Order: sequence, then C-alpha cells, then structure tokens
Amino acid sequence: QVQLVESGGGLVQAGGSLRLSCAASGRTFSNYIMGWFRQAPGKEREFVAAISRRGARTDYLDSVKGRFTISRDNAKNTMYLQMNSLKPEDTALYYCAADPHLYLSNNVRNYDYWGQGTQVTVSS
Repeated sequence: QVQLVESGGGLVQAGGSLRLSCAASGRTFSNYIMGWFRQAPGKEREFVAAISRRGARTDYLDSVKGRFTISRDNAKNTMYLQMNSLKPEDTALYYCAADPHLYLSNNVRNYDYWGQGTQVTVSS
C-alpha cells in the first residue's frame, strides 16, 4: 500500500502560481511512476503530468506544457507540481497517483494508488 497526501492548493488569480506537493508513505516511493491528474465539476478525470521513478523522464498534457513542471525528491518521498501562468480553465481538484508499472502512462487505469485531492481555483 502507498498512502498519498496532496497539499498546496488554493485560490489564485489568473496569471498566478501555485506549487502542489504530494507526500507518500508506505512502500518505497522510488519504485513508482508518479502522476498528477485533475477533475473539474461535471468532467472526467484527466491526466496532467507524470514523472519516471528517478525523475529522468516526464510527460505533460499539451495544454499545460511550458506552464507546469513536475518533479520529485525521492529522499523526501515527495512529488511536486509547479504551476505558473494559471488560467481559469485549470480550476479543478488535483490528485496525485502512483503507478507500479515500468513506463510513463497518461491512463488513469494504470495508477493503483490515489490521494484525496487538493482544490485549485483560478479566478479571472
């Protein structure tokens, strides 16, 4: 089992920044690909970003490329999502998730463990 706890969400004006954190406990953090997903009201959960076990490879949703940066610190069992130039359409509940497979994936079904989410609201 892996327990995940997100933090860092909040209310921010368009153009602003937030940094989300995901603290992991339980099994060895570095054994998992980690990802961020988000879900807006009335919409399906969508992939935002993923990072490989050692942090060498990343993948992003097209609409966040150049604005969001995913990173991880395996010594601290923590993953981050730096979000800059935020837009109202980024408003959603953001989840972190852990994937035990070998390759980066944007498929929600590949991720076995999920946090409870942290709310990000971007005002126009």
